[in-house]
Amino acid sequence: RWSLAVAILVVGISIFSLSTKGLNLAIDFTGGSLIEASYEQPAEQAEVIDALHKAGFENPVVQRYDSRNFAIRIKPEAALEAEANIKEGESKLDAVNAAVTSKVLLALEAGGKDVTLKPSVYVGPQVGDDLKTGGIVAVVVVLLGIVFYIMMRFEWKFAIATVATELHDVILVLGFFSITGMDFDLAVLAAILAVDGYSVNDTIVVFDRVRELFKSTRNATPIEILNRAVNSTLSRTIMTSLTTLLTVLALYFYGGDALKGFSLALIIGILVGTLSSIFFANPVLL
Repeated sequence: RWSLAVAILVVGISIFSLSTKGLNLAIDFTGGSLIEASYEQPAEQAEVIDALHKAGFENPVVQRYDSRNFAIRIKPEAALEAEANIKEGESKLDAVNAAVTSKVLLALEAGGKDVTLKPSVYVGPQVGDDLKTGGIVAVVVVLLGIVFYIMMRFEWKFAIATVATELHDVILVLGFFSITGMDFDLAVLAAILAVDGYSVNDTIVVFDRVRELFKSTRNATPIEILNRAVNSTLSRTIMTSLTTLLTVLALYFYGGDALKGFSLALIIGILVGTLSSIFFANPVLL
């Protein structure tokens, strides 16, 4: 009961944050330009943001790699699209991207700084909407596929408990990204799908043991059987989660900024998934 109460509380907090604050969607979903700026001399993050504001960019997102290198995310602007001079044989996206990059460079150099911009990436709003829709469809298809498998392999009662556990894990990871305001991109979405599969695998191992004990044990109560199933699979659960966690921690600390969100989503998912397979799935099944 305590574990269910805690689970309901944290899920409620996550849902509240998602409904009020939402996710900080990256350009994969919103569209826009991602530009990497490299300064000759050290610069402050606030200085970069101020220069972009003066140039007319609204709500630019600036991520600091170190004292000289920054990642700048610019949302699509209708004014820039109108200003873009589309040359013959050049696509509209390339023209818009070139216009955004040129304006950003002028803004950053306005203070007398020497700045070099690396080749930027532009994602159109329509592409972002398509990726968002595709991501939602992918999550729904995964959930339905798992439910169908468990209903065939076990019983509908086990399927309900598994789906509740899946939703619990996914909502908590999404809630973490909503509360912290970290970028939510395609890599993080892929990590959430991986977490979904990882959590189900852990839960199925416990449920398989529950089913075996129900068949072989006649006089024990359901609570005793569930406790015995958890205890008999506990060492396997801990060792599997620990070795997986060590690998993902290596990705987080040594994989670079591009893998930060992906690896962090996996770290949170592994911790949540391991706890839910022990403290959440079985009480729901009971």
